[in-house]
Amino acid sequence: MKNFVVRTITGVIFVAVVVTSFLNPLAMTALFALVSALTVWEFTGLVNNRDGVSVNRFISTVAAAYFYLAMAGYCSGITPPTVFIPYLLTIVYLMVTELYAKHPDPIQCWAYTMLSQLYIALPFSLLNVLAFRVSADGVAFTSILPLSVFMFLWINDSGAYCCGSLFGRHKLFPRVSPGKSWEGSIGGGVFVIVAAAFIWYLTEQYGVNDMRLSQFEWIGLGLTVVVFGTWGDLVESLFKRTLGVKDSGNMLPGHGGMLDRFDSSLLAVPAAVVYLFTLTLF
Repeated sequence: MKNFVVRTITGVIFVAVVVTSFLNPLAMTALFALVSALTVWEFTGLVNNRDGVSVNRFISTVAAAYFYLAMAGYCSGITPPTVFIPYLLTIVYLMVTELYAKHPDPIQCWAYTMLSQLYIALPFSLLNVLAFRVSADGVAFTSILPLSVFMFLWINDSGAYCCGSLFGRHKLFPRVSPGKSWEGSIGGGVFVIVAAAFIWYLTEQYGVNDMRLSQFEWIGLGLTVVVFGTWGDLVESLFKRTLGVKDSGNMLPGHGGMLDRFDSSLLAVPAAVVYLFTLTLF
């Protein structure tokens, strides 16, 4: 009972902080630069427990935060493309230092170092692509798309849990996550379809449908987030099983670590960006 109360309180605060951050570009930038840093710090701490692995936690963490800030500055039109040069130099530095570190398995060190950036820093930074719109009038901030991605993920999780608990019979991916079922995943998807149609209606009613997405395009976005969010969850489960840990950390009481809380978004956000850019091509 106590764990349920702690989990509920943490969940409510977490949702409130994320939703509130999307109402202001500076708040979003500050929060997700911090989230990027904490998640990479957590990730590198986990992989450094493996034999032969020694990732520079501090530099990897700073690099992730800087990359998010650089992407925010570039997408908002504040900074030129040259803002990415320090980040690129940092990546080169992390590669070159293995020549002198004399670690027994430098390939593993390189792999985990780059994975921290590809798996965590890059997806979080792409939130800026969803949040900033370039038009003839300049660059505008919109909270609708990044917020909708997280809403779809939360609704999918809740719907999948409810439907899985009630009707779950067939395991979705027992080797990696025995608790997930096909019935739960389908139920979560149905909940998201309804939510996507409702979001379309609201954005049309209040004139905030920035990309002029149709009802079916909103539903397509929702289903894209569902599929890739589920894969993101499974990828993190495979990661934890490989390392032999139950939770990625304990930063969020009752919810585990940052990676546990944001695992679905690490594949869902890039997928949403690709989906929306694909729509603009046709």
